[in-house]
Amino acid sequence: MPRWFTALFWSSIAIATVVVGLSTWDAFSASPPAADPVRPRQVKIERDKWGVPHIHGHTDADVAYGIALAHAEDDFRNLEEVLAAVRGRAGAILGEDGAKLDFAGHLLDARGVADRGYASLSPATRALVEAYAQGLNDYARRHQSEQRLQGLFPVTGKDIVAGFVLRSPFFFGMERVLGPLAEGKLPPRDAGPVDERGSNAFAVSAARSDDATTRLIINSHQPWEGGVTWWELVAHSDEGWDFAGANFPGAPFPLLGHNKTLGWANTVNRMDLIDVYKLVLNADRTQYRFDGKWLPLEARRVWLRVKFGPLVLPIPRTVYRSRHGAVILNDRGGFAIRHAGIGEVAQVEQYYRLNKAKDFAEWQAVMAMQAVPATNFVYADQAGHIAMVYNAKFPARAKGFDWKGVLPGDTSAALWTTYLPWRADPMVIDPKAGWVANSNNVPWVATAPEDNLKAADFAPELGIETYTTNRMHRFVEQFAAINGPISRAALLRIKFDKAYSRASPAGQWMAKVLALDTAGKPDLAAAQALLKQWDWTADGVGKADALAVAVMASAGREVYRGDPLPPAEPKLREVVDWMKATFGRLDVPLSETQRLRHGPKDLPVFGGPDTLRAIYAHKDKDGRRVADNGDGFIMLVEWPKDGPVKARSIHQYGAATIRRASPHYADQSPLFVREEWKEVAF
Repeated sequence: MPRWFTALFWSSIAIATVVVGLSTWDAFSASPPAADPVRPRQVKIERDKWGVPHIHGHTDADVAYGIALAHAEDDFRNLEEVLAAVRGRAGAILGEDGAKLDFAGHLLDARGVADRGYASLSPATRALVEAYAQGLNDYARRHQSEQRLQGLFPVTGKDIVAGFVLRSPFFFGMERVLGPLAEGKLPPRDAGPVDERGSNAFAVSAARSDDATTRLIINSHQPWEGGVTWWELVAHSDEGWDFAGANFPGAPFPLLGHNKTLGWANTVNRMDLIDVYKLVLNADRTQYRFDGKWLPLEARRVWLRVKFGPLVLPIPRTVYRSRHGAVILNDRGGFAIRHAGIGEVAQVEQYYRLNKAKDFAEWQAVMAMQAVPATNFVYADQAGHIAMVYNAKFPARAKGFDWKGVLPGDTSAALWTTYLPWRADPMVIDPKAGWVANSNNVPWVATAPEDNLKAADFAPELGIETYTTNRMHRFVEQFAAINGPISRAALLRIKFDKAYSRASPAGQWMAKVLALDTAGKPDLAAAQALLKQWDWTADGVGKADALAVAVMASAGREVYRGDPLPPAEPKLREVVDWMKATFGRLDVPLSETQRLRHGPKDLPVFGGPDTLRAIYAHKDKDGRRVADNGDGFIMLVEWPKDGPVKARSIHQYGAATIRRASPHYADQSPLFVREEWKEVAF
């Protein structure tokens, strides 16, 4: 769980499947909420040899119903936790961590937004989310022993929409705003994630490939466990929905992947889409001044139900709102928060329509909805089109204000209410170089230099990020080294690259470590000497790889976020002491220090923080670094000339993400660590 607004939660608190036949058609007469009519579903769920579900339905809604059933079979625990957060009951399962999510839902009014906006969704989208909710309800009803929280089910279509409303702003940095304000501090002037979250995406056009094949690599980096962990699926309906990809718990469709004619990958972008306003409050903080008038500060009492040991206790809190948005009161005063997409619900509509787009023109028309307020899209299709779209719902901000700082909350001049059109976003479409890529970096580096955008062409009020990553530097260096056609093998070498660029922020951190004065400190001098022999790759071959990866990880968060680099000597000391205490030496092989562990699997895995083969890890009980984030679900999609789409994929564990007894709990892990693929039957 992200470490956001612990202080906000605890300050001033006084404690006084159905298992569907895998190869037969099954119709269910479901029992959703009593107010709804029974809706029979025609759905077939077939699992391939890797346990990946292929869901076939008569209608799109039937497919969504099947997606819910299949996902619940594999990952009911995380689905239950996501739904509990949406219903404001995560604290009853997860204690303090869950209560933070519950409070966020109340603060951002996620359920209220969903309730007010639900009727604006198309009938087809409402049918989709309602069928998905019905599938979850049917599974929960037939598997009551798996439920940890009684009374959570039945859920509704509005709950599914509220889940999108709640999670969306955290993908573009909401926790970096809420956390400091909760602690009585001002938020940082830059946007971005709270920790090392990233992704890669690559597309090569048929014209640039060596075999007239357009290729797309989907390589999102997400936590390997929890509510935003990828789960693979393939969807087919008689209404023309055909899509292979992956989703998160709570999504009734794939969020990335491909259909017959097109596909896309997503990477997190870090533009400034959140504005903070300092309110002018009256003496008792019940009113705020706006355009010369005093307006009431809305206040609403909410109850957080929080698990403490065997007990679940109700905790009262108050949430505040102004016309700007949610308000946090602290010792500095009142601060209102406004974010892109505030009050909107159409994100679920846009993703559904993207799944069914047939060509580039239709895909762009759906993107122009701007309901998905952030995340880059790297696109490719059967016709050979490729694109890198720095997708952002940019507020139409007035000039003359410091939009990176805290804004005046007493004037409408600083309060934006509209957005720039989607075409105002930075985007590179069909560059002459024949390739595009993104690794959570500035949009001005997306292809060959002669085809890149110019930063000067975009206004500073947009708040576009200025970050670079090691992964960006490496893909630039490697694409530049290819003078002719780009083969599949060459593209995969780029994707699985494990090297660090000396020009990158990570390279600058290593240079700082290597420049340390270690005179009189023999153990640090020995570590420094070993690092000077390092070949700058994390492939497990050299004697310095384990030490170098640990040094890179020691400042990984600061490097990735662009924060000031920490003092190097304490970090090196920490790494040296850990390696000597755990392994007895500094030149231990990377295969011994960095592992993939899941169920019975305990395997070496290579790569490192911010390499294109991204591996992030925590220290396990035995001191070893155990991978828990980075490369996870990966997909290679190919559209050969005059042939149907073909795809390969891999998951770090397997399809049954929490079912330890399943043969698919970790059956893909050996392939994953060997950087091999499985075929996607489509």
